[in-house]
Amino acid sequence: MTEIHPTAIVEDGAVIGDGVRIGPYCVVGPQVQLRDNVELKSHVAVSGITTIGAGTSIFPFASVGHQAQDLKYRGEAATLEIGEGCIIREGVTINPGTAGGGMSTTIGNQCAFLANSHVGHDSHVGDRVILSNNVMIAGHVDVGNNVIFGGGSAVIQFTRIGSYAFVGGLAGLENDLIPFGMVTGNRASLGGLNLVGLKRASFPREQIHALRSAYRALFESNEGTLRSRAEGVAAEYRDQPLVKTVTDFILEKDDRRFCTPRSED
Repeated sequence: MTEIHPTAIVEDGAVIGDGVRIGPYCVVGPQVQLRDNVELKSHVAVSGITTIGAGTSIFPFASVGHQAQDLKYRGEAATLEIGEGCIIREGVTINPGTAGGGMSTTIGNQCAFLANSHVGHDSHVGDRVILSNNVMIAGHVDVGNNVIFGGGSAVIQFTRIGSYAFVGGLAGLENDLIPFGMVTGNRASLGGLNLVGLKRASFPREQIHALRSAYRALFESNEGTLRSRAEGVAAEYRDQPLVKTVTDFILEKDDRRFCTPRSED
């Protein structure tokens, strides 16, 4: 049974699914779709061409789907799509896309956005991603599945972050982060593999060992460029799926800069 508090404003045209609960003083725009069992706790503002997936909960003072924070935005009908079973805590802001970035922002399933975190326009976030408090993701950022961001970390625009990566608290990420990588520091540097995440995900031990060997070949050698080393590692470990995930990520584009270990100099 759908419940809408008498102080809430649901504008004509909004599509409200079964079992939706809209709490006090929420505002839902005319082009919003709330799928089944969505809950807006109170004082939530959802606007724009925004779809909220089934079972997602949004907490007080979150602002979802409002105009992108892009000075080039000219009112284009861009979209925001949020997946199922997400948790969006107090003060979170998530912006839709723009004409300059593909016209859409997407969020996967079972993500958790903790208080005062932000996802910028035209970003694409995978499944089961966690943004701790005060995390800031700029526009045009691509985030893989199962990524965890520590509190207060920030990601510059147009950055790619591979699946199962870990971004340490207060880290400032300027360059692409490989899958399974872990970064720390104000200007983030690669600090190794996210071994805790790999073990929690129950990847086979032999695959983790192969990944660790491949990591050393990629980042503890000074021979050639990172790209040439990735090509060699890809050939040597062609039957190792975790290694292939990393080398594919590196070789996918030839104009990218990557987080690497901090120099000892």
